[in-house]
Amino acid sequence: MRLFVAVNPPADVVADLTTQISRLRVAAAAAAGTNVRLADPAHAHLTLAFLGEVEEARLVEVESALGLAAQWFRESRDTAPRLRLGGGGRFGANRFTILWVDVRGEVEALATLARLIRSRLRSARLPHDEKPFRPHLTIARPGDRVDESDVEADRIALDGYQGPEWPAHELVLTRSHPGPRPRYDRVAAWPL
Repeated sequence: MRLFVAVNPPADVVADLTTQISRLRVAAAAAAGTNVRLADPAHAHLTLAFLGEVEEARLVEVESALGLAAQWFRESRDTAPRLRLGGGGRFGANRFTILWVDVRGEVEALATLARLIRSRLRSARLPHDEKPFRPHLTIARPGDRVDESDVEADRIALDGYQGPEWPAHELVLTRSHPGPRPRYDRVAAWPL
């Protein structure tokens, strides 16, 4: 099974972001029939660790490692980290272009949580991606199907965006089913 660990923004935060996205050129291109692969708001998440393919027999080990990380994090803080979506940027170029919104607020706390998770996964010899943690929420994958100047205009438009603040109360283990219509299943969760 393909797994990742995330913090999910609440519905009102996602709704606010969805309104912002609807004003972007990539959304207009999608409405006109261009395959810009807008992210489904129902699946909005901030990935803290990507495990990739994990044997189902190891799921208990994954849950144990994540439970310990969440417990240590929770016990080291008085409150859940307060986050906000705002600003934005892009990764990649040409057909691999991704447009994203940035994460603001107590981002260092989120980075600490990501390090704890990865440390626990490493100690349990569980698979996970070791790429540097860069908190963001992907909003579109326009690739080269949208003019470069339109993608850049959207990135600039995101600079002025600041969504509502929210407390990150929960760590979620999610199973993803990739494909043309990706599906995500909540496997387990822990309070933060």
